[in-house]
Amino acid sequence: MPIVYACITPHGGEIVPALAGKKLELFAPTREGMMKVARAMGEAKPDTIVIASPHNLRMQKHIGVVVSENSSGRVADGRREVKLRAKCDVEFGAKVIEAAERRGLPVVGANYGALQGPLSDLAMDWGTLVPLWFFLRRRKAKVLIVTPARGIPLAQNFEFGEVVAERAEAEGRRVAFVASADQAHAHKKSGPYGFDKRAEEYDRRVVEAIRAGRLASIMNMDMDFVAGASPDSLWQMTMLAGVLSVVPMAGELLSYQVPTYYGMLCASYERTT
Repeated sequence: MPIVYACITPHGGEIVPALAGKKLELFAPTREGMMKVARAMGEAKPDTIVIASPHNLRMQKHIGVVVSENSSGRVADGRREVKLRAKCDVEFGAKVIEAAERRGLPVVGANYGALQGPLSDLAMDWGTLVPLWFFLRRRKAKVLIVTPARGIPLAQNFEFGEVVAERAEAEGRRVAFVASADQAHAHKKSGPYGFDKRAEEYDRRVVEAIRAGRLASIMNMDMDFVAGASPDSLWQMTMLAGVLSVVPMAGELLSYQVPTYYGMLCASYERTT
């Protein structure tokens, strides 16, 4: 079965009501966008959710693919906490790795603990857990966690997205692809990355690329410009652009806001054929 859905989601913990505390209303527009994405994900009925996160395995010059049998973790803010545990699609992950290796892409499969069983459990990062908190409550799909590499050409992350889509189209499973991606992190001087005027411009270009149906155009940004904006989104969205090059999908921007120092947006992609 084919790619049945794709999306871009943020992963700031405050979008989860149980973690928001006094910031519940501040993050309401993004939370509403996430709920729309979650409903669309539920309607698509994926067997496997492939989620590209910038906060899981950060390996130099290599794309990571989690092939542990399980992934579990927690996100906490003071006494507030959410936990999640998911089954990983090890079989599909192995096929993606094999296909990526045939293309000569720098990809590594990673397990943790035991070879299989409950102790085969790689930690789930917040970039994975927060979006999946919205999705797995509606459907108990398996997950495949992948991590882009910043030390390789963007084109190789794009190619990896193509590989995921090609394998999904060839295999007997319904697959959704999630680019877990917060946007520029330099919107406010008080934030940990300080202020840089390139943050607003970066987010504007991303929003325009989504609205125009030209997500791959983000790959044309100068990398010094990107570094000044301090996003964690470019590489996962590039993987999604690779998916979209294989599968015709129409995108819709559902929300965009800068509630604190970093941009957050939700975008939904549905098949056109």
